[in-house]
Formats: sequence, C-alpha cells, structure tokens
Amino acid sequence: MVPEEAAKARPHLVTDLFRLIRPSHAAKAILLVPIALVDTSLWSLTALGEIVLATVAFILASAAVYVGNDIADRHRDAHHPVKRHRPVAAGRVGIRLAYVYCAILLGLLGAIVGLTPGPYWPILAYLVINIAYSGFLKHVPLVDVGTIAVCFVLRVIQGYEVTGGRAAAWLLVTVFSISLLLLIGKRRQELKSGAAHRPALRGYSMELTNWLLQIASVLALLSGLIYLRDEGPFGPQYGQTAMLLSTPFALFALFRYLQIQLIDDDGGDPVRILLRDRVMVANSVLWAATLGVTLLLAHHLVPL
Repeated sequence: MVPEEAAKARPHLVTDLFRLIRPSHAAKAILLVPIALVDTSLWSLTALGEIVLATVAFILASAAVYVGNDIADRHRDAHHPVKRHRPVAAGRVGIRLAYVYCAILLGLLGAIVGLTPGPYWPILAYLVINIAYSGFLKHVPLVDVGTIAVCFVLRVIQGYEVTGGRAAAWLLVTVFSISLLLLIGKRRQELKSGAAHRPALRGYSMELTNWLLQIASVLALLSGLIYLRDEGPFGPQYGQTAMLLSTPFALFALFRYLQIQLIDDDGGDPVRILLRDRVMVANSVLWAATLGVTLLLAHHLVPL
C-alpha cells in the first residue's frame, strides 16, 4: 500500500476498531454497575471513585469479550445479513490485529484490577462464563439467554462488591428477569427475520418465545415491586409508597416493550429500545424523578 492509501485507510481502521468493541453497549455497565450508589448509605467520594473504576473495568471486560466473540464467530457472521458488516467478519480488521487488540483490552483490565483495592471476582466470573458461552453454551437453547442474563447480574454485584455493600436478593432477581425479557425478545426477532446463523434458534419457536415473554414480564414486575417495598433504599415506611407509585410506570414500560415486540415487530436491539425509544425514555425519566422525590422524602423529612 502506498503512503497516500495508507493515510486514507488509517482513519477507517480506527473507526472499525472502535466499532469492534460495541461502544453503544457500554451502557450496560454504565447503567448497572452504579446501581449500588442507589443505596444512600454507600455515598462517599471513595465509593464514587471505586464505582467509576469498576464501571470502566466492566466496559473493558465486555469490549474484550466482543472482540473475542467476533474472532470466533467470523465465519458464521459472514453469512448473516447484518453481522457480515462487522469489521472482523468483513475482513477490514485482520485476525492478528484483532487478537492484539483483545490482549491490550485485557491488559488494561488487569491494570485496573491489580492497582485498585476491592474484590473483582464478578468480572473474573464474567470472563469465564463468556469463554464457556462462546465455546458451547450459546448453542444450547434457553441456557444461552440464561447465561447472558447472569452476566448482567454480575455487573450489579460488582458495584456492591467494590463499595462493601450487599446486593438485595430481589434486586438481583429483577435484573435477571428483565435481562431474560430483553434477550427472549431478541431471539424472537431473530426467528422472525429467518436468521439461521445461531444454532440455538432451533430450540425456539414464535409460540414458545411469546410464552416466555409473558413469564419473564410477570417475574420482572413482581420482583421489582417487591424489591422497592421490602429491600429498596426507601425504608420500611416509604417502601410501600415507592412500590405504589412505581406500579403504573413499571406496567407501562412492560406494555410498551411488548407493543414494540408484538405490534411494531422490533426489539432486536434491546439497548436501542431502552435508550432511543422516546416513549420508553420519557416513561423512565418520569419514573426516576418520582422515585427520586420519594427517596428525598424518605431520608430528609418526617416519616409517614
């Protein structure tokens, strides 16, 4: 390649390397790891700094996993109508460079884990689970979505581990069930698109995913409301208030997601739905504001 061509290709390579780590999916760590800060007893500059480092560490771990998955799945992705445009599958990023890139990400992760105090076993478990997932678990129907859902739970646990808190059981059940709901919706859309790149899809059908969506929705709703009432940061007197105020918002969020799935025939990208659907975002903002006011009343005003 002549110097002029190399100069033109370099910006495209940087862009492809950036796309390779799925920057939009960093929201998974940004939204889930800091949940520990909702517990107001953990608020401090030290806790905030540890949460930031834990979030960055999980972003690096996820990025390394994405690169590794793209390397392992490059031949299968090449036959997918969308995934064939990914940098590795399309051949724009070479295999050797992808391996080096993955090693650098893991090196940065190791530096954070080695230089900061606090247990980081959830990240280690995340990496081990993803190795198993890439190897064989992703080919096992139902186990595939359950495995990914566990990885979302590990993000929440990591936040509590670095701050010394204890994650509420009902909170973990809520995160797990919501993750299942979104993942099952993704499988449903893959079935509708006729995608054959994922062997586990042979164990799913439209009827099965419709039933699974209902079950996951009920579990997510009930566990979330129980968490707010019994284990949330509102205390015993305001917990019931938080549950009652959250019920219409939680139901609307589920109704909207099911509407997107069943009527709009969308839902293949859960991150896009949660962060870009205007109705969902508006509902989330109003819900968060309502809970914020309730939390303020619970900790700074006379009890009910």
